[in-house]
Amino acid sequence: MTWKESFKLNNLFISKSRNIIFTSIITLILFTSFFSNTNSFAEPIEFQTEITPINNFIGIEKTTLQMHISKDNTLPWGFVEGKIANHVIDYPVIIQIFDNEQIVTGNNVGAIQFAQIPVNDDGSYEYKFRVVDADKGHLTKIFDGNYTVKIFKVVYLNSNLDVA
Repeated sequence: MTWKESFKLNNLFISKSRNIIFTSIITLILFTSFFSNTNSFAEPIEFQTEITPINNFIGIEKTTLQMHISKDNTLPWGFVEGKIANHVIDYPVIIQIFDNEQIVTGNNVGAIQFAQIPVNDDGSYEYKFRVVDADKGHLTKIFDGNYTVKIFKVVYLNSNLDVA
């Protein structure tokens, strides 16, 4: 094989490799966007956190966020999870979920579900709830639309007080 033939073969190889890499990248982008959109049923949009002191050492941290559950959702479970950086041991997390479309007299949103969740030693917590119920092949949507989620956590006001 001459130098000229080798050069042509090398250029052909590089050209084919670029096409394969380009096609792979496009396929990866399409694959990722397809699965991230179809499997997503709840998306926290914006959140707000405020702390109310109980005494000089601890306080209640309230986080409010919006959750949207798609009409097209077929996944049976939803969950609220998190990790508290400076949690107070033996205090649970309180989670409240409100339906933004069902107004209750005297309240700005409709009450849907409340839960008290234990906090693990590392400060993590998780609450699972049914989104879709299946009974004899019939699907019933429990959650569908826009919701307000309020999460209440007991925390040390000064992170130096966090003792296990």
